[in-house]
Amino acid sequence: MNGRDLAASLKAKLRVPVMAGPMFIASTADLVIAQCKGGIIGSMPALNPRTTADLDADVARIKANVGDAPFAINLVAHKSNSRLDADLEVVLRHKVPIVVLALAANPDLVCTLQANGSLVFQDVIKDRHARKCAEMGVDGIIAVGAGAGGHTGDTSPFALMQEIREWWDGLLLLSGCIANGRSVLAAEVLGADLAYIGSPFLASTEANTQDGFKRMVVEGASKDIVTSNGFTGVNANFLRPSLIENGLDPDNLVKRSGGGINIDGGGDNAKAWKEIWSAGQGIGAVKRAEPAGDYIDRLVADYDAARMAIGLEARSR
Repeated sequence: MNGRDLAASLKAKLRVPVMAGPMFIASTADLVIAQCKGGIIGSMPALNPRTTADLDADVARIKANVGDAPFAINLVAHKSNSRLDADLEVVLRHKVPIVVLALAANPDLVCTLQANGSLVFQDVIKDRHARKCAEMGVDGIIAVGAGAGGHTGDTSPFALMQEIREWWDGLLLLSGCIANGRSVLAAEVLGADLAYIGSPFLASTEANTQDGFKRMVVEGASKDIVTSNGFTGVNANFLRPSLIENGLDPDNLVKRSGGGINIDGGGDNAKAWKEIWSAGQGIGAVKRAEPAGDYIDRLVADYDAARMAIGLEARSR
């Protein structure tokens, strides 16, 4: 199936052209189920369940609850992920519909997953990364622009999208500060087939986030986001208040150089992601903690209103 047909096929199954971003620790099987039932593609990192056996149980439960709705599992392909091989076996056995690869490009892994029937998406932060992924034959590219939560890019989505769309006609997703329906439509105008939304779901009832985390997201805005590579060796965005609460100076974080990436356990600082909380610059649009389905309903309504405002028909199903 070519990129245009794949995009049309996926969008036909969704109420709004959105895929949820898999959020380390925060995304749960319950959240994936709620996202899929809400009419978007739900996703979860394979590393979120405490063990591979727990991942097996979670994937089985997701499949039992979402029917034929597409969902995704995120595999960190970097060599520091000690669970990769075991988690891959689970993904293959359950024939997970979509697998998102992150932090490393592995052509053998792409081939193995595709041969088993999975669509393979890879997230990238640079045009050169996207070209390498295209050479490997991935089914979809996720362009991670500046301001995205978790591991983030540093390139404007305008620049990143125009550079990739110049040569890539396949399925393309855009990540970075997308939190309302108008932003979803804007992502489409830039050339994305799907918007990739993460941070608003941090405040979802089904997310594995503490009440204080949810509150920081609801009360926060772009000014409350700080970028640092000091926890995993890769730039990631964190909530300024959570850094302060852990005795760190957000304006004087130690920059990591050399030593490469370490994602095992969340990074070589045990506080990373668990006590020091990550979010993207788009959290200013998040006004309440609520069930994921309620947020998605408003997202759909806002998306349809944005379409109608520029003379397009509402798309909701």
